[in-house]
Amino acid sequence: MLIKKYFLCFLFLTLVSFSIHAQDCQSLEARLDLEERAAIQGETMGQKLESLLFWSQEEKERRFPIMQNIFPSIHVPTGSRVYPLKERENITPQWQDKTTLNSYMKENHIGGVIVLQSDEIKLEKYADGVDKETLWTSFSMAKSVSSMLLGIALKEGAIESLDDPLEKYIEAFKGYDYGKVSVRQLLTMTSGIAWNEDYTDPDADVAQMYQHPCEGNESHILTYMKALKFEHQPGTHWNYSTGETDLVGILIQKATGKSLSEYLSEKIWQPWGMENCAYWLADECSNLNIGGSGLSASLRDYARLGTVMLKNGKHEDTSLFSEEYLENATSLLYETDDNGSGYGYLWWRFKDGSYAAVGIFGQMIYINPHKDLVIAQFAAWPKATSDELTEKRRSFIDAVEREIK
Repeated sequence: MLIKKYFLCFLFLTLVSFSIHAQDCQSLEARLDLEERAAIQGETMGQKLESLLFWSQEEKERRFPIMQNIFPSIHVPTGSRVYPLKERENITPQWQDKTTLNSYMKENHIGGVIVLQSDEIKLEKYADGVDKETLWTSFSMAKSVSSMLLGIALKEGAIESLDDPLEKYIEAFKGYDYGKVSVRQLLTMTSGIAWNEDYTDPDADVAQMYQHPCEGNESHILTYMKALKFEHQPGTHWNYSTGETDLVGILIQKATGKSLSEYLSEKIWQPWGMENCAYWLADECSNLNIGGSGLSASLRDYARLGTVMLKNGKHEDTSLFSEEYLENATSLLYETDDNGSGYGYLWWRFKDGSYAAVGIFGQMIYINPHKDLVIAQFAAWPKATSDELTEKRRSFIDAVEREIK
């Protein structure tokens, strides 16, 4: 009887704890930082969001962890079970110069780094004021998450074929050039439609796509991209485009009838045991999630997303993804530089077979299947991107891999 009493007590406390955990996700939605929002330049939410490319260093470091409190967002609930990660003594990455982990993080404004190998935490370190509960915006890492969700929708038949034209799922594109682009071409950024992704140019497409007023409840990106025209034959030219990955998000939401947040929670966040609630920014006009950016999650959960890919989405004897998706998602489909690296289905692929989700200002999920290795990082780089900063991130990966057997 005593054992039974203690068991029932434990069960009650556990259920209470799960209930509180679930409520936390909901209650955060009401914690809007109206003062912070008002301080951001721009009249509309789209204009305020576009301004982030030009925030000061202090603004980036303050706002990247609270994006869900500033901009319209939809929460991604967790489940009742957390995917376990074994904690081990930290390794010490070894650079070939005088760089140390502390100097790397301080000089490059790194918020946190984590290294997983075979579900063991080999390294976990955070900057002051940041911890394992902190949510941090992902920027273009979200593109790779959208890719994962498309791989699921393809398996479930919500998207019937990668060769379907977009107008089959997005009726607003009927009669426009984008309506003729295939799902596959969108997924590989080979639509052939002109696009400028220069983060330093305020007139570039990437800086203008959310600037205009809402036209009814149509997403900013649909309104902006309907007018764009072919510059190359579809499928023949690779061109990096955040706008196209926003369209991937719209495609998934139109095909499944669910927000990206809801679909992510249902298919990955809950069954794969993510530890913290996440949030995904939503378009102010349509309330559809933004597929190319805007997911905010904890560092450990970003690493767990890497683990999902590392395991090819296999969970309890089933796979999340279609075989066609797995065959090409992280393959070298298009070379993007002279080093043999390139692009798959919204994943960056390196010549040694490793691959990554990366975002501006230093975000990264790096996966090396040969070493059963996942490295995740979030940051507030001084610039959106540069060859120098990218090389420093690569040097960090190399420094870790020297210590990983």
